[in-house]
Amino acid sequence: MTKPLTLSAMLFATAAALPLLVSNPAEAGACADASIRARGEESRYVWMAKVKARALWRQKVRAMPGLGPDYANWARAQNTEERCLTGGAGTICIFTGTPCLP
Repeated sequence: MTKPLTLSAMLFATAAALPLLVSNPAEAGACADASIRARGEESRYVWMAKVKARALWRQKVRAMPGLGPDYANWARAQNTEERCLTGGAGTICIFTGTPCLP
């Protein structure tokens, strides 16, 4: 007959398994050395100008040696700046950010 696990035995087992569940802290959240700047195409609408700038930023990050698609998520980027300039002909947005891993 087996004995039921005590609370301390369950906590010990959980603590022992925890390092296996957590990814390598050296890799998690690693960021590129430099920020990437992308100037999107002019658009009639601000929201479209932002979409174009973000897409260009992602494209530049994917094309950079040593970065690639794993870094190309604007939501994970650090030190981000979104600037949009509106004039008579439309809006241009410039996105700057440091690409990071999840």
